[in-house]
Amino acid sequence: MPDATPENPARRLAGIETEIAQACKVARRSRDAIALIAVSKTRTANEIRPLIEAGHRRFGENRVQEAATKWPGLRAACADIELHLIGQLQSNKAEEAVALFDCIHSLDRMSLIEALSKAMAKAGKRVPCFVQVNIGEEEQKGGCAIADLPTLLAAAHAGGIEIIGLMCIPPADVEPAPYFALLAELAARHGLSQLSMGMSDDFTTAIMLGATHIRVGTALFGPRPVG
Repeated sequence: MPDATPENPARRLAGIETEIAQACKVARRSRDAIALIAVSKTRTANEIRPLIEAGHRRFGENRVQEAATKWPGLRAACADIELHLIGQLQSNKAEEAVALFDCIHSLDRMSLIEALSKAMAKAGKRVPCFVQVNIGEEEQKGGCAIADLPTLLAAAHAGGIEIIGLMCIPPADVEPAPYFALLAELAARHGLSQLSMGMSDDFTTAIMLGATHIRVGTALFGPRPVG
């Protein structure tokens, strides 16, 4: 008999879907315009399976190596999984990333454009990408500088990489809305229609400001173990 407690991942998923639907109603947007990415980094296959069994198909991982250890087996049992790389990508992992992922959210520098372009050509596979923007100009975070965005987009186009939108992670512990609005403005300026923004604590705000992809982990899986 399925677990009916609020801790059950299927119940959590239903709750998140309700919040998404409410935000879409307020924003006068279609629910179909929002892709919910379940952030499964550090989660085991046993933790992930209940969401797959509940019908969820989009998942996000931070690290190529971690994803490679658990997703081939999970995908063998469910062929229509859509896997997104949402963490920083090292250039030397480009070939593995192209082989494993269906979308990359963290393209942020010239060297990675070169590596991904070569990897995609070698594999005969084109993986759509978001350019990650360092929207809060934080030294410790990945993402290209806002001033460098036009050059990076031009280089990606020249390298045969399909850029479908922009991604950001706003500074922690501040109101995210101005950063989401800025990312939306940058995307519109460059003719990009998709926005990867919003996480467990702020995805409804992101939806109000145009997010097309929201990345939700803790709200779906529960708090990560400490230590």
